[in-house]
Amino acid sequence: MLKVQELKELIKALDASSIDELKFEQDGTKLVLKKQVAPAPSVEKVVEVTREAAPVPAPVAIPREEKAVAPAAVEVEQASSTSNSNLHTITSPMVGTFYAAPSPDADPYVKTGAKVSTESVVCIVEAMKLMNEIEAEVKGTIVEVLAENGELVEYGQPLFVVELV
Repeated sequence: MLKVQELKELIKALDASSIDELKFEQDGTKLVLKKQVAPAPSVEKVVEVTREAAPVPAPVAIPREEKAVAPAAVEVEQASSTSNSNLHTITSPMVGTFYAAPSPDADPYVKTGAKVSTESVVCIVEAMKLMNEIEAEVKGTIVEVLAENGELVEYGQPLFVVELV
């Protein structure tokens, strides 16, 4: 059976060659690779006829009341961001499967309320059959666990919220 890398190399070789089709057979496994032949480009002639220019709409004035409300909303957002300034989000450094514990029958590395230091392992992200231990990299308390055990996570996806000490 072909490995993924060998299959990728066959595809690259087919793309680089002038061959349109490749048939490969090994140990009862058959593989057929075909290039897609692009259809001949068709040329269409487009003719545009414009008789009159469309009227330009007049600018709309914003009432003063709306302008007065906008700065207040900005102040509220700034106030909420300063109260949350001691929170840190631990994100996934790669695409993979999130595991909260080192094995299915073991306790999770951390739960809500757990204290973590900079070297504390908080989870595992499995990528390409490699188990990557993810460290907290901050000192604090776990406020929220955002990922489910066994869930597929994306690069940069938030996994934990930590209140910094």
